[in-house]
Amino acid sequence: MDDTQIMDLYWSRNESAVSETAAKYGGYCYSIAYNILTNNEDAEESVNDTYLAAWNAMPPRRPKLLSTFLGKITRNLSLDRWRSRRRDKRGGGELPLALEELGECASGECLEDVYARKELARCLNRFVAALPEPERSVFVCRYWYVDSLKEVAARFGFTEAKTATMLLRTRKKLHAEFEKEGLL
Repeated sequence: MDDTQIMDLYWSRNESAVSETAAKYGGYCYSIAYNILTNNEDAEESVNDTYLAAWNAMPPRRPKLLSTFLGKITRNLSLDRWRSRRRDKRGGGELPLALEELGECASGECLEDVYARKELARCLNRFVAALPEPERSVFVCRYWYVDSLKEVAARFGFTEAKTATMLLRTRKKLHAEFEKEGLL
């Protein structure tokens, strides 16, 4: 079933919209959630919460790209769940490492506070949009989807060392861009 048909099911309040979404995007959403949460049960809950959030959002919203819409919901729900879980204990996995790596660009500020600022988000979006391929894709896979270095390297056919170097150089460029924009 294509995305338009799935969205039509949501708009007509047909419950099969959820099962069709799960069939087409369940693995994609689970991958995002698991990369952030590193826990099967939490990831499954985030994916189920994604379906509920999509159900509640359509209508009135009709996303242009269903995959991006679902991915963003899953990511945000998973980050919320991760932050909640982190309050009680320090979590492992890729998210803390990815945030630490990006935190180097933010001059020691709490990354969560930095991201909250709209100017920083606009600058980051412009920066990522201007990156050449595959640098942009590698950056997005690592810092949006929170894929491990090993997964990113395998996806693009690079060694882990090349991937790590590419990400380091990109973070340095990002840091310079933040400085140029007066965000640091």
